[in-house]
Amino acid sequence: MNKPADLPAAAKEAVAATPFAVAGKPLPHESAALHVAGAAPYTDDIPELAGTLHAALGLSPLAHGVIERLDLDLVRAMPGVVAVLTAADIPGLNDCGPLVHDDPILAGEAGATLRYLGQPVFIVVARTREAARRAAALAKKVVIAKPLPPVLTAEAAHAVGQYVLPPMHLSRGNARAAIAAAPRRMQRRIELGGQEQFYLEGQIAYALPAEGAGMKVLCSTQHPSEMQHVVAHALGRAANAVQIECRRMGGGFGGKESQSAIFACCAAVAAARLGRPVKLRVDRDDDFLVTGRRHGFVFDAEVGYDDAGRILGAEVTMIANAGHSADLSGPVMTRALCHFDNAYWLPHVALHGYCAKTNTQSNTAFRGFGGPQGAFAVEMLLDSIARELRLDALAVRRANFYGVKSNNVTPYGQTVRDNVVDELVAELERTSGYAKRRAAAAAFNATSPVLKRGVALTPVKFGISFNVVHLNQAGALVHVYTDGSVLVNHGGTEMGQGLNTKVAQVVAHTLGVPFEAVRCTATDTHKVANTSATAASTGSDLNGKAAEDAARQVRERLAAFAAERFGGRAADVRFAAGQVTAGAPGATTTLPFAELVQAAYLARVQLWSDGFYATPGLSWDRETMQGNPFYYFAYGAAMSEVVIDTLTGESRLLAAHLLYDAGRSLNPAVDIGQVEGAFIQGMGWLTMEELVWHPQTGLLTTHAPSTYKIPCANDAPAEFVTRLFRAGEADHPAETIHRSKAVGEPPLLLPFSVFLAIRDAVSAAGGHRTDPPLRAPATAEAVLRAVEVVTSVRPEVSKGP
Repeated sequence: MNKPADLPAAAKEAVAATPFAVAGKPLPHESAALHVAGAAPYTDDIPELAGTLHAALGLSPLAHGVIERLDLDLVRAMPGVVAVLTAADIPGLNDCGPLVHDDPILAGEAGATLRYLGQPVFIVVARTREAARRAAALAKKVVIAKPLPPVLTAEAAHAVGQYVLPPMHLSRGNARAAIAAAPRRMQRRIELGGQEQFYLEGQIAYALPAEGAGMKVLCSTQHPSEMQHVVAHALGRAANAVQIECRRMGGGFGGKESQSAIFACCAAVAAARLGRPVKLRVDRDDDFLVTGRRHGFVFDAEVGYDDAGRILGAEVTMIANAGHSADLSGPVMTRALCHFDNAYWLPHVALHGYCAKTNTQSNTAFRGFGGPQGAFAVEMLLDSIARELRLDALAVRRANFYGVKSNNVTPYGQTVRDNVVDELVAELERTSGYAKRRAAAAAFNATSPVLKRGVALTPVKFGISFNVVHLNQAGALVHVYTDGSVLVNHGGTEMGQGLNTKVAQVVAHTLGVPFEAVRCTATDTHKVANTSATAASTGSDLNGKAAEDAARQVRERLAAFAAERFGGRAADVRFAAGQVTAGAPGATTTLPFAELVQAAYLARVQLWSDGFYATPGLSWDRETMQGNPFYYFAYGAAMSEVVIDTLTGESRLLAAHLLYDAGRSLNPAVDIGQVEGAFIQGMGWLTMEELVWHPQTGLLTTHAPSTYKIPCANDAPAEFVTRLFRAGEADHPAETIHRSKAVGEPPLLLPFSVFLAIRDAVSAAGGHRTDPPLRAPATAEAVLRAVEVVTSVRPEVSKGP
């Protein structure tokens, strides 16, 4: 794996050429030392106030039913129990839906409908966490309900027209006519499973009653402002009475964007009712059972194509398992539809999106937010087209690439202005030795009856911005103290991705001070208001720009003061390496930054400022599904080589070469870590992380690490090469923060190459005679079933004359 010292030569040269610059350097994560020492405090590590109580949730034992009664006296009688609260005890709105008000905090009283097995029905508050959990576990006995037949799959819900939102349609041209006129046609059903976020720190909220009917909630959340709103609504109070604070999360991946709301609301309602601090920390099993995850999709696709594999027309029906409520399924489906094209020009398309309503957990955001699901479908289709034509899949992909000056408009009407996919893929094809690996795999397979190798190379084009235009804004505060130290607060949240590190680098760079002089504080709704979620790969783009704006204003004031005191022009004042140089040419004065700050304070110069940023040029019409929803596109590609065992279905990744376009990276070390982490996480989704619900009861049976498997260190390939494309060599066109590009979500699409390499190996087991019916995730069972299918197809034998 790459270390900071292993950066590309161009990146090293760029750093060396700007020795006083802070932005662009491969600095360690600002909390790295605390992390490895176990000294980084998370929400559960915050010392508890005297009188703190602990909450647990009583969960529905049925996937679907109607509550007849709640026999809660048994729960109240349990040792240590202080109170048992139901929906009737919520003083305000019993709803925590982020977009549609269809998601109750607690299921309700007699007559209310139970929507899924694991839905919170009541809150137990006790003196200890263990006592609360033991009492809450009685839900199976005390929730008396009449069972109703559950709908547990997206296909079943689609068959009866049961959706959480109206269907969506995105089209260009005449897909049906193009398919009918095409020389070749293909129909495929593609199945793609969901994925649990599996953040290391589980959901948690600690509610502290404050003076004047106020409420402070320490919460592990990606969206403090959303938590502020839902808690205020649940308590029936104004937003200014609720304060949400989050210093850091132990991972989020989208699972703490909207779904931290239930826990924040329950803790706050209990704290308000009892007038005492209440902490709610769920264990992993309950976290699985209560919260949703990445949407699983089913695709029914028909394409028409020519002899070179160019897609001439495509019609695709996308059915997502939304779960019991809308949550964020609308924007997830929108992004899936808008990313079906991935890196390819599709002249005629008709895409139909359905968010199926099922009696399962309400699915939500997960790294990529629908984009990976949409792009996966087109990659599967191109892979199948290549196999039907007996062509190299990379050649078919290249035949379909977006053009630079023509064939460069997406189906939703946005022009692709920064297309580097052809150049990037060509570089990776060369540096990874793709052609040699393909040839070597073919030779190996010819002499290996049991083990089979496969190789694939896939590209990524991913749009950066929130689908909803108004969310693309951010604010920040920068305070410069009289000793020259700097404090920054912004609306983004730190979840291990290095956002605070990058923001601190930007501020240090702008003020010309060392990185160590800048400190980022906890995200706090009482400091920066009306923030957007840290999601959609926009954290650094938005908050970095806002912090830069605030720091720039302070610097300009200091420059004006320095010019007034030492002569010369304010525009000529230089801030670098903790020093300030001012004065007329030939008569300059250099002094420490802290000294100038002290003098400016005595002269009553304002040493703090707020900053704001709104992404320009965005538009989106959700009715027509047309517009410019993305500020720019991020690009990447990956080559993967795998081996499978045809007797057991086991697979292993042997080699992975990743090339990612991070623009002019703010921090190459952090970015490379993000690319590698996203790749392994996506590989887990596509190869091993399987979600299974009991077909009768609706119980999520894979609700713990014992049954739900995520990748570990041993699953990383021995040959793992990650590079940044054109690092330090050129700016990308969009005016982003220091011309950098987002790295949070796009790399999660890179492991498509792993899945398709496995598919290639399965195909080799059958002599490449048939298209493998491999579903995702490609677990050992799925691989074995696919091998059995391809090996059962007999080769055609000529009967002779």
